[in-house]
Amino acid sequence: MNDRTCIVTRQNAETDELIRFVVGPDSSVVPDIKRTLPGRGCWVTADRLHIDKAAAKGHFARAFKKQVTVSPELGAMVDALLARSVLGALGLARKAGAIALGAAKVDGAVRSGKALLVIHAIEASEDGVRKISQARRATVHLGGPAIPAYKLFSEAELSLALGGTNVIHAAVLAEDAGKAVLKRMVALDRYRGGSPDDLAMLAAVADEDDAAEDME
Repeated sequence: MNDRTCIVTRQNAETDELIRFVVGPDSSVVPDIKRTLPGRGCWVTADRLHIDKAAAKGHFARAFKKQVTVSPELGAMVDALLARSVLGALGLARKAGAIALGAAKVDGAVRSGKALLVIHAIEASEDGVRKISQARRATVHLGGPAIPAYKLFSEAELSLALGGTNVIHAAVLAEDAGKAVLKRMVALDRYRGGSPDDLAMLAAVADEDDAAEDME
């Protein structure tokens, strides 16, 4: 068994595109999000669909070549671990001063190009999201970075992680602590199937600008 071959698709992939699992002392399948647990591991494509399939179709027993216990909540367990990892990274970013809170500060961080990513609470209003999306488009239009936005956590979860109250909009700044948040946020977003992402829209804005320059 190739160490980095998904046991469901049988395709090789980069480590960041897979989740490692090991067998615990009680023969239960344990997710190894940090890839540090001892013992022989197997890998599954890092999204809920493939992990649920691996659990339901007996892929883990075949990969480990023995009887194992697979929790019916394995998919939810992985989701919770990935979410906890993101929220922990957000807390560290806040302590490092790499977080901007509130619509006005987020807008400023986006327009200045200092934001690495934007976070909206699930409860965020369409109008609030729209205004920040306009800032993201304007930044790309002016030659700045395409800044991704995610809507994966509730206001309560963000407020607890970021030490604030009623946190609806936040920007993570492009610093070392921010890069750690982005990596974990991408992993969680991918695991949940990908949020409706408007990066394609932002890229289209940049392409339109390039086309206009070519015509000048």
